[in-house]
Amino acid sequence: MTLMSPSGAPKKCTQEAFDADEHAQNLTRWQQQYDQLSAGRFYGRLDEIELPDMQVFKEHTGQALRQDCRVWPDSLWLGIPTQPLRAKINGQTLDEQEVMCRPGGHDFELVTPEVFDIYGLVICLPALQAAAQRQGLQLDEEWCGSPRRRADHATLNAMSFLLERLLTSQQGAIAEKLHQDILLMGLLELLNAKQPNREQLPPSYAHRKEVVDRVKRYVDEHLDGPVTMEELCELTHVSRRTLQYSFTTILGISPLQFLRLTRLNRVRRALRTAEPPQTVTDIATYWGFWHLGQFAHDYKQQFGECPSQTLHRPASITI
Repeated sequence: MTLMSPSGAPKKCTQEAFDADEHAQNLTRWQQQYDQLSAGRFYGRLDEIELPDMQVFKEHTGQALRQDCRVWPDSLWLGIPTQPLRAKINGQTLDEQEVMCRPGGHDFELVTPEVFDIYGLVICLPALQAAAQRQGLQLDEEWCGSPRRRADHATLNAMSFLLERLLTSQQGAIAEKLHQDILLMGLLELLNAKQPNREQLPPSYAHRKEVVDRVKRYVDEHLDGPVTMEELCELTHVSRRTLQYSFTTILGISPLQFLRLTRLNRVRRALRTAEPPQTVTDIATYWGFWHLGQFAHDYKQQFGECPSQTLHRPASITI
């Protein structure tokens, strides 16, 4: 069930899911799709609070993921991982004392490791700009440029503390506007703590990201056909070696792993949304898995359950 708030308290909800893409749909007003990269049973938890002009959440994911994300327009998203190492945003690896930041209405991609926890804060831009004006601050528009931003260690810790206390406190009546103002002050301090990260990306980054993006677009447009490495090399005008380097740099996996995992995740989505009389065999063969015994083995190894369990498993849990 959903936790309902007394009058004066924010709307607070905790949801658990055992499927990566189902978990992605639980975040209010986001457009997301998650592909599971690491092998094993998935568990995700989302703690979320809605304030008048702000969304606050903490997300836990228990497997490595590739996430396609977009938040609502006219907003700003800030992501503060509890352990940023090995996380990537738009192919750029996050370092210590860095946060992720993306404007609403724009697609971005995250690659996250196993056992990943992140605080998220989305603020409507008019509310953020009004708060800055009240404090006599000029917001640096460059915060919407680079997806990685360096911030002061003490400021990061203080902001994480505020978010954790709000999300884990016992449910009760609180002044929504007061708590939003407290978070806004912390956000403004974070945004103005230091200049954006000026670290220069290597010259190869832009080319490798374009190679990967072109392959992803091509695969999305050819959902029901086989794709070969030779075809991808011809498409991107690069050698197999460059194709390999591009994928391992941007996504942390090889192109062959990408193709295989993409198909397996698509099968999983189809199983979750299947209706009678569709069967596991129907769906697996549609996506090109003709050796059903090998498919069942690979599927269970990747997702920690048999395809038939996915087909008949209930939806996520809201508590």
